Amino acid sequence: MRVLGPDDDAHALMQQAARGGAEMLGMAGGDGSLAAVASVAVEADLPFVPIPFGTRNHFARDAGFDRDDPIKGLAAFTGREQAVDVGFVGDRLFLNNVSLGLYASFVHDPSRKTRNRVVAFLRMAPAALGRSRRPLDVSFDVEGTQEQHRALIVLVGNNDYRIESLSEAGERERLDEGLLHAYVVEAASRRTLLGLLFRAAAGKAQQAEALVEWAAERFTVESGRPRIHAAIDGEPEVLETPLEFEIRPRALRVLVPPNA
Repeated sequence: MRVLGPDDDAHALMQQAARGGAEMLGMAGGDGSLAAVASVAVEADLPFVPIPFGTRNHFARDAGFDRDDPIKGLAAFTGREQAVDVGFVGDRLFLNNVSLGLYASFVHDPSRKTRNRVVAFLRMAPAALGRSRRPLDVSFDVEGTQEQHRALIVLVGNNDYRIESLSEAGERERLDEGLLHAYVVEAASRRTLLGLLFRAAAGKAQQAEALVEWAAERFTVESGRPRIHAAIDGEPEVLETPLEFEIRPRALRVLVPPNA
């Protein structure tokens, strides 16, 4: 066991452990930290224990852990194994989702992040409805079919999400569907967007008129911008376009507590 310091590289340390003969890999942290370790577990074909110890812990929750009790999650080291999907954008693994557009810009500005839906609504409404909004002109190549959108928000999920708000995706019923799900909030009329924002504040964004979604094993996102701000599992990143997304079915061996 090792407590990581601010200068430690979790990915490099786990690679070292895998090369040294580790039988399994585990990490206590948030979604972004877990993804760095999961990528090594996929490369080395080792079981992975994701102990929820971060801000949101979406992946651990959806895998069956109690995200409010990290100590209880330690039982997973002697628990059962389940194979789950992972997503990739380029060579970067993600466990949950990749977000582009308005929400990604909020992640790049920590002062605007929040877990509260009402606060998120109050902060996003001026950005989504104001004159200064800058929609993304994006083109999706989905199984040979071109989809053109002027998008305020694009979210690409590893499996299907119940979309509850614009600031936080809901739960996933399964992690082994073998499909990526894309959700696009279009730059529609202000009246339509206001309705979407109110539904998002109430946790009912998936019923909104301006939300478009589809599923595929892989697709490409193109943009007129050479680089795009993104949030990968909640962590700020800058990605070069075009973005190549794919899912790798059951590529990650996850150990979960016996009663999960």
